[in-house]
Amino acid sequence: MSTSSKAKTAKGREVTSLDSLAQQKRDALPEPCTFELRGVEFTLEPFNSLPMDLQERMHGPEDYLSILRAALSAEKVQEMIDAGYTLVDLEVVANEWMKRSGVELGESAASSTS
Repeated sequence: MSTSSKAKTAKGREVTSLDSLAQQKRDALPEPCTFELRGVEFTLEPFNSLPMDLQERMHGPEDYLSILRAALSAEKVQEMIDAGYTLVDLEVVANEWMKRSGVELGESAASSTS
């Protein structure tokens, strides 16, 4: 099965399409996970399915609140705040989310600082 294709452009350059390979990677992502903590239930899509522009909005690889704001609704984040979530709670959520997303803990920090 081919994961990329090559085509000549009008200018005669060879361009390799990565569409097929990228789609295969997206299709292989795990299912969303539903979690519950302090009475708040929330569902997170696989970590690697987050939009690329999230990296611009983050204040570092451990900016869990910005990540959750991008992945969940503002209302859900406010529900978490109202439930008394702490920074330790956010770290637990982030670690479990990444683990269930198939991301090794050192991997996400490396990719968000590059």
